[in-house]
Amino acid sequence: MQLPFPPAEEPDAPTAEKGRLLFAGPSEFVKGVVAMSGLPPADRVEICFAGRSNVGKSSLINALTGTKGLARASNTPGRTQEINFFAQGPGLYLVDLPGYGYANAPLAVVEKWQKLLKQYLSGRQTLRRAFVLIDARHGVKAVDDEIMKLLDSAAVTFQCVLTKTDKVKAADRDKVLTQVRGALAKHPAAYPEIVLTSSEKGDGIASLRAIIAGLTEE
Repeated sequence: MQLPFPPAEEPDAPTAEKGRLLFAGPSEFVKGVVAMSGLPPADRVEICFAGRSNVGKSSLINALTGTKGLARASNTPGRTQEINFFAQGPGLYLVDLPGYGYANAPLAVVEKWQKLLKQYLSGRQTLRRAFVLIDARHGVKAVDDEIMKLLDSAAVTFQCVLTKTDKVKAADRDKVLTQVRGALAKHPAAYPEIVLTSSEKGDGIASLRAIIAGLTEE
């Protein structure tokens, strides 16, 4: 029986090469945006990354691009208060959304971030897919479910990316996968495939690159 939301398979050689070539080009920070008026021109494909604070979002972006320090990791949850745009060659923006689930941020700041997030997700025509990062040690939390509901309402297809899979034993990972699949099944915007990654070990990076390369060709 086919599992719902199966793990993404390793890409074949030609598909993997397309992903490698896309990310072999230059990766550059473009700007951090705090209001819709500051968005760069919608002149290329965009894919965005969303996740709880400390889920490993910056590490994943750095691993994808092969550019150490491109996205700045912070030990302080919620420090990244902007939508950060990175140009990956001439035809793609990688968009790093503010981390959510920040316990220590002032309420007014949280509300401002949430408003900007909703506006961006609902109004960006060039956005092809959102990648929602879930920590493999913890599974889907209530705050993750909220962002998934937001993506449902914005009609933005999102794909789950499990991070830090190298930190979890195989038996525990299976339990988390079962929980994640159950959570994803409730969301019509969820893409029916999960990418298992480890930024530290490089697991799943080729698969994610290939998926993103495919989105630029649509």
